[in-house]
Amino acid sequence: MVQSKATTVETYLAEADTTRRPWLEKLRDVVRSNLPGHVEGMQWGMAVYTVDGKPIIAFASQKQYVSVYLTGVTVPPAYQEPWSRLDHGKGCVRFRKAEKIEYDLLAAILRDGGRL
Repeated sequence: MVQSKATTVETYLAEADTTRRPWLEKLRDVVRSNLPGHVEGMQWGMAVYTVDGKPIIAFASQKQYVSVYLTGVTVPPAYQEPWSRLDHGKGCVRFRKAEKIEYDLLAAILRDGGRL
């Protein structure tokens, strides 16, 4: 998917590739269940979740993978080792296959991570 022009997450999900849509819907559920006080919206062509006006996490369906951006939360020391095994850059993690998405790890980081 190229950068989406969707204005809501619902529209974004509806436009997503049908094979990836379940991954994105599950990511959405994980974020919504583990990030108290969030506001869901669209920025930069992807789903973004803010708390007190600050972006905390975002996700997007790219051409070859689903990317997750942790923009406002630090990875706690207890999760550094599993986090380091993921395909990631400075600000995002890339998942090429649904079975590789670490939903539980992302949920734990959202619950236990420090806010920037």
